[in-house]
Amino acid sequence: MANNTTGITRIIKAAGYSWKGLRAAWINEAAFRQEGVAAVIAILIACWLDVDPITRILLIGSVVLVMIVEILNSAIEALVDRVGTDYHELSGRAKDMGSAAVLIAIILAVVTWVTLLWSHLR
Repeated sequence: MANNTTGITRIIKAAGYSWKGLRAAWINEAAFRQEGVAAVIAILIACWLDVDPITRILLIGSVVLVMIVEILNSAIEALVDRVGTDYHELSGRAKDMGSAAVLIAIILAVVTWVTLLWSHLR
């Protein structure tokens, strides 16, 4: 089914769908809430630190990436659960791979923070 909405109406509708997705993630996903609180704290710290703009962007970007990957993981999990609750190897694999993506994003964020703060504080 084609969507014939264009222009500003399309942008407004897309923003509404995005807001709906963020609300769903916040309400239904404990991991998203936990990482969201951690992200807000990390962003406040990044803004408070006396670092150059590029370092600040990298610090903030790394935690925002975690949030993006967590939303995608939650979407995968919701879709798999929608298909069925019976165990299936491919369903388990999809959920595990989504979880692995979140882990990699978290590791990247931690390495980014440690590396940049270490070089800044030396």
